[in-house]
Amino acid sequence: MTSEEAVAEARPVVRFTVDGAPVEVEADGCSLLEALRDRLGVRGPKDGCSPQGQCGCCTVWVDGQPRVACVTPVARVAGRTVTTIDGLPEADAWAEQLCAGGGSQCGFCTPGIVMRLAALEPAQRQDGGAVRQALLAHLCRCTGWAPIIDAAAAVDGAPDGAAAGQGSSRDLLAAARRAELEGGSPQQVSPAVALGRGGFAADRAPLDALVAVRGTDGRWVVGETLQEARRAAGKVQGRRTTEPLGWPIELPAGRWVRTLQTTWVEPAYLEPDAAWCVPGGQPVLALTNGGAFGGKAASEVGEAARRLAAEHGRTVLAQYSREDVVRLGPKRPPLAAGVRADGTGVVRVARTPGVAAAIVAAAPGLEVEEVDVVGPPTSASLRAAGWAEAAVLLAPDDGWITAPNGARATAMVAADTVRVTVHCGQPLDAVVLRSYCVGAAHMALGWVRSEAITVGADGVPLDLTMRSFGVLRAVDTPAVEVEFVADDGPPVNGSDAVFAAVALAAWRAEGFAPRWPTMRA
Repeated sequence: MTSEEAVAEARPVVRFTVDGAPVEVEADGCSLLEALRDRLGVRGPKDGCSPQGQCGCCTVWVDGQPRVACVTPVARVAGRTVTTIDGLPEADAWAEQLCAGGGSQCGFCTPGIVMRLAALEPAQRQDGGAVRQALLAHLCRCTGWAPIIDAAAAVDGAPDGAAAGQGSSRDLLAAARRAELEGGSPQQVSPAVALGRGGFAADRAPLDALVAVRGTDGRWVVGETLQEARRAAGKVQGRRTTEPLGWPIELPAGRWVRTLQTTWVEPAYLEPDAAWCVPGGQPVLALTNGGAFGGKAASEVGEAARRLAAEHGRTVLAQYSREDVVRLGPKRPPLAAGVRADGTGVVRVARTPGVAAAIVAAAPGLEVEEVDVVGPPTSASLRAAGWAEAAVLLAPDDGWITAPNGARATAMVAADTVRVTVHCGQPLDAVVLRSYCVGAAHMALGWVRSEAITVGADGVPLDLTMRSFGVLRAVDTPAVEVEFVADDGPPVNGSDAVFAAVALAAWRAEGFAPRWPTMRA
């Protein structure tokens, strides 16, 4: 035995069972999630909050009970049985129902959600209230919760389970076309996506890839494992601030019938930016399945992976932490606006390429003043940025919003129900279209009512945890009813029009409160 082999044999290990197979990993203080994903190649559980224990994407069973793997030390599962989505016996039934009802779009959060809901008793899964309570441990940015709750009721064969049995009769290629229109990037629609197998970049990276993370000084730090890289980078766990919200732009002077100030909002996509690259190759990018609502359009991770792979002569996986996503990811440009009764007015908006043109195209009567604002980067690529705010500011009496692509939508917001009507050409697939429209309604309600982050005087975001973003939880989300108006025109994105229409309806229901989010002002 060589000296190196003797040292390796002497290293303490943790032995446990994963999905029916005995495994062992080095006892070096890593989390259960790191052991699963980075040491064992079990990529069903996802790393969404890295690690805050707040998104639920990494949920697995430990001896049959749901646990958040990212904050569970691997030492705690010694001698125990761990079940992931890849070893769940009824995973295929969940996947079929989530696909059939539109309960999964990008598929990043659903593996953890399935593990949580599959642990409920069948009677509890029929109880929407119990399902919503179970979902308190999770975040989903895409679906607006309703299709997931429907799938929970349908998975045990309930006769009134929404969308039960539709999967076999659907054209999933047409569904993928509709998903691409709504999501803004190529999409897959299949039961496998609901199990987290949509091809995320961090899932596809080879196990022997070096891992690169950003250091506190902004430089990329490389390690053999994620744990090693984070230690070398000096990663500091993000926190939620106690500082109050601020609205960074002052209202323009004038006599207005309606004013609005918006603040910093985190897009809150669940999959942190990640990409990997072999030396001399092209990066496998972050936009694998899911467009992040435009938030990853200019991500630096692909170029970082390419450069570091060439530098080290090995495959490199470059990935953001959740804190990186918040600090470096683009935000909607905040604005302050005043509107007159004739539809003219002034919009002061954070200087952002393309946002002024988007505002004027939607509301030619609005004068745009771009101002320099100290804060995180902004982008006009985010969902309906600029034109949605302009359309909402004009507040048409009939409530109909027309998007730049010609889609039209209107909405009514009541205490426990949101009703949406949308024209967006041929549906292609009603399940996917409904899912995206419900998700857009959920996002719009949060945008108006609850979503915001605090940014310090130096322009650095202070709210760095998933739960600080204000995304509406399942228990806080009303039912959403969607009606598609028959239309033989070419299919176009409809959920962005729904997003703007629901924002208008929610703002109207709040009496046109002058600041968003209305329930945190």
